[in-house]
Amino acid sequence: MDDLKATHFSSMYAHPNHIPQPPHSAGTNYKGLRPRIDPSQVPSPIDAIERDRQVWESKTHTTLPGTHAPLCTSDFVAVDQGNSSPKFVRVSTWNMPSTSKLASESSVPVVAVFQPFADLSPGEEPIPLVDHGNKGPARCAKCRAYINPWCTWASGGVRWKCNLCSHETEVSPEYVCNLDANLLRLDHLQRPELNKGTVDFVVTSSEDYWAQNPPHLISQPYYSVEEQPSGHREPVPMDYVFAFDVSNEAIASGFLRSACDSLKLLLFGNEAGSKPCLPSFNRVAIITYDKNIHFYDFTSEMIQLAVVADVEEVFVPSRTLFVEPLSRKLAIEALLDSIPLQYAENTSADSCFGSAIRAGLAALAGRGGHLVFFHSALPTIGAGALPLTPPSETALYDTDKEKNLHKPRSDTWNLIADECSEEGVGVSMFLAPGRYMDTGSVCLVSTQTGGEVFWHPRFSLQRDGPVLEDQLRRLIERMQGYNCTARVRCSNGLQVKSYQGSFQQASPNEIIFGNLSADNAFTVELEHTGSLSPRAYAYLQCAVLYTSVEGQRRVRVLNLAMNVVELAGSLFQFADLESVVCHFAKEAMASMSQQRTLIIREDLTEKCASILLGYRKQCAAATRATQLIIPEAFRALPAFTLALQKTKPLKARQVSSDVRNYHVHRILSMSPRTLMHYLYPRLLALHDLDDEIALPQLVRTDDGGKREATLMPSCMRNSYFFMEAGGVYMIDNEETTIFWIGSSASPQLLLDLFGVDDINAVDSQMHALPVLPSTLSRQVQSILAHRRAERGRATKILIARQNLDAAEIEFSDMLVEDQNNGAMSYLDYLALLHKQITNVLTNGGSLGGGSSMRGSIW
Repeated sequence: MDDLKATHFSSMYAHPNHIPQPPHSAGTNYKGLRPRIDPSQVPSPIDAIERDRQVWESKTHTTLPGTHAPLCTSDFVAVDQGNSSPKFVRVSTWNMPSTSKLASESSVPVVAVFQPFADLSPGEEPIPLVDHGNKGPARCAKCRAYINPWCTWASGGVRWKCNLCSHETEVSPEYVCNLDANLLRLDHLQRPELNKGTVDFVVTSSEDYWAQNPPHLISQPYYSVEEQPSGHREPVPMDYVFAFDVSNEAIASGFLRSACDSLKLLLFGNEAGSKPCLPSFNRVAIITYDKNIHFYDFTSEMIQLAVVADVEEVFVPSRTLFVEPLSRKLAIEALLDSIPLQYAENTSADSCFGSAIRAGLAALAGRGGHLVFFHSALPTIGAGALPLTPPSETALYDTDKEKNLHKPRSDTWNLIADECSEEGVGVSMFLAPGRYMDTGSVCLVSTQTGGEVFWHPRFSLQRDGPVLEDQLRRLIERMQGYNCTARVRCSNGLQVKSYQGSFQQASPNEIIFGNLSADNAFTVELEHTGSLSPRAYAYLQCAVLYTSVEGQRRVRVLNLAMNVVELAGSLFQFADLESVVCHFAKEAMASMSQQRTLIIREDLTEKCASILLGYRKQCAAATRATQLIIPEAFRALPAFTLALQKTKPLKARQVSSDVRNYHVHRILSMSPRTLMHYLYPRLLALHDLDDEIALPQLVRTDDGGKREATLMPSCMRNSYFFMEAGGVYMIDNEETTIFWIGSSASPQLLLDLFGVDDINAVDSQMHALPVLPSTLSRQVQSILAHRRAERGRATKILIARQNLDAAEIEFSDMLVEDQNNGAMSYLDYLALLHKQITNVLTNGGSLGGGSSMRGSIW
């Protein structure tokens, strides 16, 4: 509980090391009188993160109900005791409110965040794989929930009672087992599905679980040489189609050459030690396109090229496009080497991107798979062709027509997305535009199929080439599945209200993904349909039916049991900030095409104030109205809400629609961990690193022994107020890493990190730090390597010398506690929330309607 009083702190204005904000930071001033508050006294977004991180470095998390889960930003090892790890599922409160009235009065949304294929830590057990044969896993006869650790047994083990709907179902004769004195099966410990919260069921041999081929259409948008199958689809290993844009934009920037080289390295490795990462059972096909589509057939000794010039009615000219890479290594290497040379003189600026997607879709029809595009130009011909003239964005911002910038300019892109989802095909894109591309149209296909978009505008080989290679490797190596269907089931008394994320909604209860990966998360908002008993648990079960990359049909089941509470204090005590922020972010992104960004920003502030007001009324009603009371679990909620309003899609400044729509896609699919680091970037003071930090050292273990470990340094708050002009800082928002060099940085510091002793001699165009023998260099290289391993890929590196380099603008925008991005500073935002809540407490009314604050505050 924090009491922020109207006290004058002279230190705010006399801080000896305070760096004033640069003049290029564009923000909004607070209107009216506000108290002066010392920045060091307000709730810090970073304190709880750092405390939690240090606790879980040497501690194991057990998943039984009634425990606080580690923050998603911490590296922890979880032991599955019947509940899924917080890496797979998080909830907005680990104590479920018993009634809708309690949930409404507290204003905490009842939300779950699912990341079904999240990466495990090295010390964690792999997800158990269970095969129940032709009949598949035991399921409730009424609600169709899967058997799990929280069901109970009756009739001597012949029947089991569903923990979700309480219906009793008879088990198959081969699954019957006697019960012990505690009414547990005698084989309980040998059955992973009865003691593990997360489990994979193999259902390959049961046709009921196979994917369905889409129905035949009267007017088919693409054609294949094979007859379109119908009915159930037999699971097969995942195939990839790699498609390269060979228009002059991709050639001139070097993007085509970099993409071909990266794919060749991915498929075959090199002599420097890089190993191939595509399993031998996965096949690939290669397509190139500009105003035509070019297919390559590897079956004969010489590669056969087939050109499809009719891009309005796309067809696949060959049955034998797919090949196992190692079986035709020399031919594929020769093709990837020759593509940039073959089209080097291509002067065509046209691109049939939409038709190329349909061409890849036609090649994968009947089995599903993954389409990976390397694209640079605006689609100008063929399916989904877009006008050459971009919309007048400046005239549309801050008007009711602004939302049109976040909708596709051609309905064909919606149709293409639907076609890919129905076929179980995920579409991922590496985009490297030199000018307007209309990501609001093209990225829709990736958003609705569960694919990923990687953004490299004005492609630079030195800056973006190594990052592209890392991104492609991560795309292939991570845990993923295709032909995916997900469904969330709840206890009696709860129901799913809505889903938010990167997928296509097949029905009110089901969502489908052409491709679902370890980096993809979605949220589910729940609502009460009745009262829950505080003497029983509330349950959630998420089932994801998918085909694995090796061709097995599986169901991944995630289970969660939670305590039920009747008091608001118990609800807030176990609230989870990260789940709430994740849901707010995905909900805001999903509404970009329906509402103005101004309204979305106002709604976010209102939601934040509602939660603080709910706590104030329910748990701290006796305190003075002049005090701002913030619950411990939501200490950082105002900071993250403000940071969300400062993101590229929502910031109140001119940002191109291409950039906004790319970041909309990213946030819709982001995992909680990535999102929290994206909203509040990690800032490190490199000049203050202890000599032993970020280097291998011996640390004490729980059993009194010692082990070698590398401890990472603590981060600092994102504001110029806490920085020194003589320092060197590193900030990382999961997309970009920027090194900021103060104008008074010491020559020795520069020499240790950059190999030069003068700030003017630092190469502002470097995109990789030199490897030097100094301690500081080894520490920073270790930090970069650790973060690369965390996320599975590298980020772009930029240099920002104080008052010298353009990258300082981006650096300043990442300092989300300052006044920038067309929004207030953190201090002013707290004062705004304080004033809004105080007005309601003293004058009555509500935050959102009638005589509310909206008209007067904003």
